[in-house]
Amino acid sequence: MGIRGKVSRNTLAHANEVRDWRIYANFAQVLIHLARQLYVDDAFAVELDHVVYAMDATTVDLCLSLFPWAQFRRHKSAVKLHTLLDLRGNIPTVIMVTSGRVHDVHFLDHVVWEAGAIYLMDRGYLDFRRLYRIHPSGAFFVTHSRKRLDFQRHSSQDVDKAAGLRSDQIITLNNPVPKRGYPEQFRRIRYIDPETKRCFVFLTNNTLLPARTIADLYRCRWQVELFFRWIKQHLRIKAFYGTSENAVKTQVWTAISVYVLVAIIKKQLQLDRSLFSILQILSVSLLEKTPILQLLTPDPCDEIDDHTLNQLILFN
Repeated sequence: MGIRGKVSRNTLAHANEVRDWRIYANFAQVLIHLARQLYVDDAFAVELDHVVYAMDATTVDLCLSLFPWAQFRRHKSAVKLHTLLDLRGNIPTVIMVTSGRVHDVHFLDHVVWEAGAIYLMDRGYLDFRRLYRIHPSGAFFVTHSRKRLDFQRHSSQDVDKAAGLRSDQIITLNNPVPKRGYPEQFRRIRYIDPETKRCFVFLTNNTLLPARTIADLYRCRWQVELFFRWIKQHLRIKAFYGTSENAVKTQVWTAISVYVLVAIIKKQLQLDRSLFSILQILSVSLLEKTPILQLLTPDPCDEIDDHTLNQLILFN
């Protein structure tokens, strides 16, 4: 295959520095398109016909002296990976790599809102002016409210308190500044998790779904956290080959491509293995002349221990 020996770290770093990261980003987008088609009919934790996305960002700490272009704080650099995850298959659909200084909420400016889709996001994205842009597109948001929200209640629905619900209200904002950003009515749901006893207040522009469904949907947002944990643990995006912005973006997009490619293999071959198991087998068998289906077919006598099934509920 043209590899005669061990490839040095300097060689990899040089390749990451000089090859345009957009090559890898474009390749990843091709894989993402294919993967979403494969998983489009998959179910997830909540039975809905809607496309449901989870939105979040994660920060990767860097050394300031080596990555000065990504200065985050006075003595530290960092990059931030902003992601929109399709929960049918847990496929990342929109990815943006920025310096750590860029606030999560700016990611909303780069999302093309899909009519009928539901977007789950934490309170870091609570910008009423930006959220109002979702409203005319026909899409829906579900987010976590701030503790102190000045609002006026217009109506209330009866709720099932045995299910953890405490209130289901239609409200408008009182404060003039956020009210100019979001002048319409929207929904406020107060919910206490029966397991943790933690109180959540959800805001959404969806007035049709049951209140408990909204609460269950928000719990699904945790899948994007598992996605970040998985790629950090298994795809080496915490130690970079090269120090330029191009090198970092190249490695991030390569990691995304690997993740999505493994998901495609799992689906197309209908494998009953976790992503971690498939990745391990491919890593140690990459240069073997063995049919891939034979490599990945589970053998009860030679099963790889996934050691933490909870680390990636994705693609069980």
